[in-house]
Amino acid sequence: MVRKRVEVPKIETVGAFLSHSPDPTVGHAQKAHISEIHLPQQQPRRYFDPEKLDQLAASVREHGILEPLLVRPLAAGGYELIAGERRLRAAKAAGLAEVPIVSREMTDQQALQVALMENLQREDLNPLEETEAVLDLLALGLEVSRVDVVSLLHRAELAQRRNQELTHNVMRQLDQVSLMFEELGRFTVNSFRANRLPLLNLPEDMLDALRQGKLEYTKARAIAKLKDSSHRKLLLQEVVKKNLSLVQVKERIKDLTPVSSSEPTVSDRLSLVSRKLKGKQLLVDAKKQKQVEKLLQQLEFLVEEL
Repeated sequence: MVRKRVEVPKIETVGAFLSHSPDPTVGHAQKAHISEIHLPQQQPRRYFDPEKLDQLAASVREHGILEPLLVRPLAAGGYELIAGERRLRAAKAAGLAEVPIVSREMTDQQALQVALMENLQREDLNPLEETEAVLDLLALGLEVSRVDVVSLLHRAELAQRRNQELTHNVMRQLDQVSLMFEELGRFTVNSFRANRLPLLNLPEDMLDALRQGKLEYTKARAIAKLKDSSHRKLLLQEVVKKNLSLVQVKERIKDLTPVSSSEPTVSDRLSLVSRKLKGKQLLVDAKKQKQVEKLLQQLEFLVEEL
């Protein structure tokens, strides 16, 4: 039976959303006092490079805001920012009283989708922010939480490895995810799960370095393999400070990883003997069974003495 193709709402960008407006006045900028613009409760972008923000503020002082901020009107008055937080911050730093805006009526879902899409189109977007934005877009499209999306992708991978069938509902959600990835023009279900989801499990200090663009995700995944947390923190600081290459990072990891002894421990040897005894027929032989029991008694006595 051929599954019916799932319909997924088109993912709108800032420009596309404005161009589809039935209101002919939309697209014409107006001025708004900077104090009238409020940040949304859910903000896709969390880190702004202070140096780049200072550079933008200097440009704003000289040339002003060249691209209007996209906002939506609030019932209580004023506006909620949809796209352009970096420009808004630069305008405040430059001491502007007013900024150009384009006001657009949007639902909460539309506002978040446009904000996420604008975030994904940034040139300085780092892998962690991209991963989080994509997850939020998928969660928005499926009308579930980000945790549910992660669980869905892992469930699909587990079923694939075990050659198990998925439920109709899970298959429908996976079809939606695949179509949304097609629309975004990046990733597949498998590539996103394998290459990006592991980033979410990194230690917090590594996540901060990724958000700030100080660390590439390939280096982060390599550093995360160090089990000793103190070694991991020291290596992270060294990589950020010296901008070590991935090859250099792997060499440092080798240096910091203790070489395991080739000699098996007593515990390892006992476990090995125990495994070998399972399924063996020697205990059927009364003579051999007696020998084993005698050795076990000696071992138990020795352990008690210790």
